[in-house]
Amino acid sequence: MLRTILTVILILAGLALTVIVLMQEGKSQGLGAISGVADTYWGKNKGRSMEGILIKGTTALVVVFLLVALLLNVPTI
Repeated sequence: MLRTILTVILILAGLALTVIVLMQEGKSQGLGAISGVADTYWGKNKGRSMEGILIKGTTALVVVFLLVALLLNVPTI
């Protein structure tokens, strides 16, 4: 029963992780980053923006995904 619950959690975490990664913007800022245009209010406060929330969510989901994957692979005695 526990194995089934962990498998469902692993599948849901994998799907959510895929969606969150696809929602994120690319890391390249184009030519604006070369000339310093990226140093704006949104560039300085990225942690409080939607992009910052997506990055924190990605980190949390990766941790959950890895922990559940490790728990599923622990051999039973």
